[in-house]
Amino acid sequence: MTPIAQRLSELREVYRRGLLEDTLPFWIEHCVDREHGGFTFALDRDGSRLDTDKGLWQHGRFTWLLSTLYTEVEPRAEWLELAGHGIGFLRAHGFDTDGRMFFSVTRDGRPLRKRRYVFTEAFAAAAFAAYARAAGDARSAEDAVRVWELAQRYATTPGLIPPKLDPEQRPMRGMGWPMISIVTCQILRATVGYEPARATIDAAIEEIRTHFMKPELAAVMEVVGPNGEVLDHFDGRMLNPGHAIEAAWFIMEEARQRGGDAELVRMGTTILDWMWKRGWDTEYGGLLYFRDLHDKPVQEYWHDMKFWWNHNEAIIATLMAYRETGDERYADWHALVHDWSYAHFPDPEHGEWYGYLHRDGRLSVPLKGNLWKGPFHLPRMQLKCWQLIEELEHASNGS
Repeated sequence: MTPIAQRLSELREVYRRGLLEDTLPFWIEHCVDREHGGFTFALDRDGSRLDTDKGLWQHGRFTWLLSTLYTEVEPRAEWLELAGHGIGFLRAHGFDTDGRMFFSVTRDGRPLRKRRYVFTEAFAAAAFAAYARAAGDARSAEDAVRVWELAQRYATTPGLIPPKLDPEQRPMRGMGWPMISIVTCQILRATVGYEPARATIDAAIEEIRTHFMKPELAAVMEVVGPNGEVLDHFDGRMLNPGHAIEAAWFIMEEARQRGGDAELVRMGTTILDWMWKRGWDTEYGGLLYFRDLHDKPVQEYWHDMKFWWNHNEAIIATLMAYRETGDERYADWHALVHDWSYAHFPDPEHGEWYGYLHRDGRLSVPLKGNLWKGPFHLPRMQLKCWQLIEELEHASNGS
């Protein structure tokens, strides 16, 4: 067995056991609200509740996870019941009269906030679709398509969502929507056979390629002008390496779904190459949160902090790049980001991961959940990497 194969064999158990024996039990024990329905995700280090407000995109994410585990790992009745628990809360409290969704609600489901963006709808569509497959529920399949197509209409029809800035003065487009369109359509295609998925994914990938990838700068922009122009402002110059790296593995996953599309593999690995160089902290290790395109100061004060989620995405992307190319450079990068992450983020006493560290890896805040952090990026990484390593092992064994 080669050193890489030996390491991957060991890591398969790290990811599998971390998911099934640490991450998932932490959330199931502490976040389920049997009194008011749904889940409370704002948890302290030991799982005690910090706040009772409920973020609905986290409900969609956790419901997607539970449903996917039921289908792809093991049909545990507890997982399906909890997924149904999440679906019930989303149906009862998630939707406004216009079909849009709230971003956050009180513990008993009264609306608190409704954001401009339709990311909550995208995660809800994924949840409904995954639950439809797990439970054989036709209503949820219909809900998935309905919610997704409404989100698509709002996201792509000018004027339906108020722009962040005056479009007459500074029109912009962001990478977030085409990126989330790829992964959501991948889920809808795999779970409910959504026929428009291929065309939507093609359009999203092309938008990223033509508008956000800048070969002359070796960078992927987070926002650009309407025709892909680089904007010389704080927002326009800001790079989010982890976000782009997440998009990279969505694109590589699409390459695999299409039987090994070499062009898509090149696109995904190119994004990873550019943004790893932009984001990896050569002084302290780990991924920096924001960078400026021209290495100027960044406006956001958390620019050099280390967040859990982008490390999760880089762990997936580097391993997937190794699977797709066999290039040991990606195995080395995977080892770097895995080892740094597992040396700093996990809580050995109470389980799960901390979310927010200072640049040098010191703990910033000990909470395990809030409106942004919940059971999604970490367990998705553990599941995906477990599956990727099994694929690599099967390929090496000729099976």
